[in-house]
Amino acid sequence: MNMNLDFVRGQFPSLSGEWTFMDNAGGSQILQTVVNKINEYIIHSNVQLGASYKVSQIATNRVLEAHEMTAEFINTSDHSEVIIGSSTTMLIRILALCISQTFKPGDEIVVTNCDHEANIGAWAELEKKGMIIKWWKINQDSFSMELDDLKKLMTDKTKLVAVTHTSNILGTLNPIKEIAEFVHSYGALIFVDGVAHAPHRLIDVQDTDVDFYSLSFYKVFGPHIAMLYGRKKLLLNTPGMSHFFIAQDNIPYKFQPGSPNYELSYGLLGLKVYFNAFAENHNYKNKNFRENAAFAYKIIAGHEELLTDRLLNYLNSKPNIKIIGETEADRNKRVPTISFIVKDRLSDSITLKVDEHKIGIRYGDFYARRLIDDLGLSKQNGVVRVSLVHYNILEEVEKLINAFEEIL
Repeated sequence: MNMNLDFVRGQFPSLSGEWTFMDNAGGSQILQTVVNKINEYIIHSNVQLGASYKVSQIATNRVLEAHEMTAEFINTSDHSEVIIGSSTTMLIRILALCISQTFKPGDEIVVTNCDHEANIGAWAELEKKGMIIKWWKINQDSFSMELDDLKKLMTDKTKLVAVTHTSNILGTLNPIKEIAEFVHSYGALIFVDGVAHAPHRLIDVQDTDVDFYSLSFYKVFGPHIAMLYGRKKLLLNTPGMSHFFIAQDNIPYKFQPGSPNYELSYGLLGLKVYFNAFAENHNYKNKNFRENAAFAYKIIAGHEELLTDRLLNYLNSKPNIKIIGETEADRNKRVPTISFIVKDRLSDSITLKVDEHKIGIRYGDFYARRLIDDLGLSKQNGVVRVSLVHYNILEEVEKLINAFEEIL
């Protein structure tokens, strides 16, 4: 089914401006429905939660409703398994500090060299506490994570493997369900960073059988807020970091020092409004939010594959361009986050020229500094990255290609 582009683009007020946004992996444009919810909270229920008076009760129920929606969005079995916080970086660091209290010197943690630093640094820091950090590195020929390489790192001392669902540079879809099964066969836990995955594919923490999962909603058309999922048993058995009088069975609150932002939390309900409206607009008559979202994401994947195919075909036709990642547009292999380098050119020199066409793309390491260093791309100031989402259209891709024809 073709996506109704007029409907989709009409939901994002910023798209009516003069700029074309192709830096979406850094932060997507926000839905009008999200803005409406944030305004509604601030204007009509901007009070502290938990009091007996009516407005406070309204505010409490609004934040709870958003929390429950978030749990449904990723398919948790219990909404208390969802922790809302300011950013994925902060939430991972909080968890790493807390769960490390259940580890001991000599325990092993596996990290990759292709994750965003948020899912590396917080774990690598635990080396100071005596944990052993091991590195699972990508195959530099295929740009893929090989299970055989992970197998060489796993021992009976492995406590946790931290890995990305989708690289924010490579755009590659990692087989998380398969990886989780492998990690669990060693009795270890798996932490998955889904930030670059969530704008493109619907997450199912139960089906993938992960222990922890994080994402940032400001990259999923929402407000600047993030969430962390953890299995209830694991969260209950992990020490918290809130005030001493917060009970250890009070999850997720014991991992939310200072509480999450209320109006941004309520703003998340704008995502539910959007996906329900998306399904209805495309004649999908289901009333269940998660099923509506699943339907929408299938349509989104198809549309994004068309965009990816056009851009990759162009880039593949240029002998001076090397794509850093999967070179085919297959939706089962990648998302439309496309990185490349140009022979004998600094990456920033390209994006500066694209700026003149009022197209927003980006260059650099995108906080995946270790990957860029290991690939030897730092000397070119990293990669050029074009990151598309479903509100982008083929006409915009053609506009970018026309700009590249002048620049490359």
